[in-house]
Amino acid sequence: MVELRCEAVRWVDGGSFPGIVEVRFTDAGGWRWSLVDKAPIFGGGMDLHPDSAYPVEVTVDCMVRECSGPPDDDGIVTVATSPHGVATPCGREEFTVREDQLIR
Repeated sequence: MVELRCEAVRWVDGGSFPGIVEVRFTDAGGWRWSLVDKAPIFGGGMDLHPDSAYPVEVTVDCMVRECSGPPDDDGIVTVATSPHGVATPCGREEFTVREDQLIR
């Protein structure tokens, strides 16, 4: 499994257990995306709470769908954040990101 580097930017809901956080990243085209889900879904999210000093670096599990070129820092990769059902509020789960945004 591959991880996409993101930032947890805010605590959304503490009324549920575990709490819900908003995570953002910017794709290879410069578009900023938001993912909202349970804190433990995101690598590093177990330590998040309402009083955390946001933004906090986290990751989200993803699957590589397509690579353009060799896997180096300049490559572009299409990934899906669907291994744990994580998607944007509008349901998008596939993104084109830079290779250096991934942890393999």
